[in-house]
Amino acid sequence: PFQSTNKKHKMETLNEVLPQDIVLLLKMTTNSKITWQNVALSQSLQVSGKEITESIERCIKARLLDQTNQEVNIAALQEFLVKRIKERFPAQPGLYGHGIPTAFSASPIKEHFYKGTKEFVWETLKGTVKGQTIEPLYRTVPEIIKNDSELYELLVIVDALRIGKSQEIEIATNELAIKFAKYSRN
Repeated sequence: PFQSTNKKHKMETLNEVLPQDIVLLLKMTTNSKITWQNVALSQSLQVSGKEITESIERCIKARLLDQTNQEVNIAALQEFLVKRIKERFPAQPGLYGHGIPTAFSASPIKEHFYKGTKEFVWETLKGTVKGQTIEPLYRTVPEIIKNDSELYELLVIVDALRIGKSQEIEIATNELAIKFAKYSRN
């Protein structure tokens, strides 16, 4: 089948997006009134300034971030997360360990499920919950969410999209739309 050059280019650039780029974009949606500086992003995400610069460049190229580096293309990001995150950055629940709740075990997703369902966690020595481990989207996630409840909730939704089945994905998609609607209004 024939694909337009533009559509093919978009697919190629989206394939260059890395997990830390998604974390960066999610962080940028947590407060649309802030003009994000690379230093502030570097500190809050616990990555180097060089990684932030490279991440921003990839996001602009993939049209997930505008040229000024300040406004996330919410529609494109939402489409990527709902339709491609599971194939691009799959998560396979692993062994049981202690960690920080994620996916269906944390808000805002857990409220949609019966209590007593299986727990899912990002493994960490400081974790208080025992559950099936899931590799976080990026290595710094368990540390950076401690003081950022809004980013934590977005990453929980993303994990539900990464491991969920159709009904769970539908719930996560709705929760994501609610979160992103707040960004659009700010």
